[in-house]
This record gives sequence, C-alpha cells and structure tokens, in this order.
Amino acid sequence: MDREFWFLVQALQGGLREKVELATKFGFSFQDGKKEIRGDPAYVRATCEGSLQRLGIDCVDLYYQHRVDTRVPIEVTMGELKKLAEEGKINYIGLSEASASTIRRAHAVHPITAVQLEWSLWARDVEEDIIPTCRELGIGIVAYSPLGRGFFSSGPKMVETLSEDDFRKFMPRFQPENLAQNALIFERVSEMAKRKGCTPSQLALAWVHHQGSDVCPIPGTTKIENFNQNIGALSVKLTPEEMAELESYASADAVKGDRYGAAMNTWRTSDTPPLSSWKGQ
Repeated sequence: MDREFWFLVQALQGGLREKVELATKFGFSFQDGKKEIRGDPAYVRATCEGSLQRLGIDCVDLYYQHRVDTRVPIEVTMGELKKLAEEGKINYIGLSEASASTIRRAHAVHPITAVQLEWSLWARDVEEDIIPTCRELGIGIVAYSPLGRGFFSSGPKMVETLSEDDFRKFMPRFQPENLAQNALIFERVSEMAKRKGCTPSQLALAWVHHQGSDVCPIPGTTKIENFNQNIGALSVKLTPEEMAELESYASADAVKGDRYGAAMNTWRTSDTPPLSSWKGQ
C-alpha cells in the first residue's frame, strides 16, 4: 500500500467516509509484467471486492470502467456491474474513454451515471458525438485533463521538468516536431489571460466550466498553489465571444499531434463485439 493510499484509508476510517462520494476504477490488469485491459465478469467482481477490502468500506459510490475491454461485449461487463449494484457493493456505474455506441449499449443494461473523457481547449473531438449522447441520456460528464495534461499551466517549458518515466514525454503533442507549433496556442491563451486578469490555467479551466452544469472537470495537481488557482477559475467569467476566441486559438488545425500514441486504447477504438458473440469464460 503506497503512502497516499494509506492516508486515504485512514481518513475514510476516521470519519471522512460519511462526508464524501467515493469513486474508483477498474480495468487495467497487470500480469507477469504486462498490462492488459479486462472487462470479463470474474475480473470485474474480483477487482470491486478487492477495492472494498483495501479501502475498508462496504460500498463504492461510483465505480468506473477505466478502459473498455474490446474483447468482451459491453453488455457482459455491465451485467456483472449491475449484479454488484443490486448486491449493494456499488451505487453508480461510470465509463471512461467509451465511444457513443458503447455508451448507448451499456446504458441499455443499467443506467450510466457518469462518463469520464478528455475534454479541454485542445481535446474537443468528443463534442461531435459523445457529448450529445451523454446529454441525450442524462449522463454526467467528467472532464479529465482539462488543462491539457499541464500544458495550459506552464506551456511548452513543462516538458523540460518531466521525469524520465513520465508518460507525457512520449505523447505526440509533446514531441519536438509538434511542441513548437503548439507553443503558439499557449502564447495566445496567455495573452488573453493577461487581459482577463487571470492565469492561463484559470482561463483554460474556466472554458471547461462554461460548457454546462453537467460537466465536472477534474484537474490534477501536486501543489497547493495550483490547487488554489484551480479554485479561482470558478470566478472567471467568459462571454460567448470570448469562448469563441479561445476556441479559435486551439482549433483542430492549430493543434499538432494526437492526444495519445497509437497503442493507447481510447474511445475511438472502444467498440466491443456483439453480445451474440460471447461464449463465456
């Protein structure tokens, strides 16, 4: 058990549990030094019950499938999650990086409460299909990496401070051939932030906040000053004209490089086989 997890367990057992909604994920399995995505019923149940035991709780409020297992029909994964909900081991079910069709199929088995997806000034492809689908079905939207994985906090210089094992070093948008062009986006956002009297990160985060009351951005941070800046973004107000101006800086043509490398599973590759193909385990 790592130090951060130990502190969380102690806080939950010390009275915090009754004051918070607790979310956790499943989906990545590590076997013999290899990582794979799993959504089979046995794994879904084992990881849920393992999380309950490690956290010292009886029920997880929101249980996400971190990535979709493209070998297992989503109806099969959802079927086991539905059983866990009926047993009182989870309250709500969420998906992450799921396609619109996968969301619809999952929601038909049991209501999906939240979908976690990357949504920021420079990650807007979800607006075409996934966001409308979530809103049609009444599903909450949890926007991860709303600051572009730190890019809108400190710009291209952030790459210089990344550790050797930081996965961002290998992401296409942070490669030298793309970073120089993407730096222009940060410069324009920074100029507008000065006019607004806020930081670039606050401006980028405010853009996400302005997408609607059904959107909950979850910026990560390891520093208290950045945490306070994130809170301050709630006070930044943007007009429709300012929203459009920001979006023009980070248009699809302006952003260079994909958000993930080709090997990473995302909503674009998250469709699963039809239920009729499932032969069991």
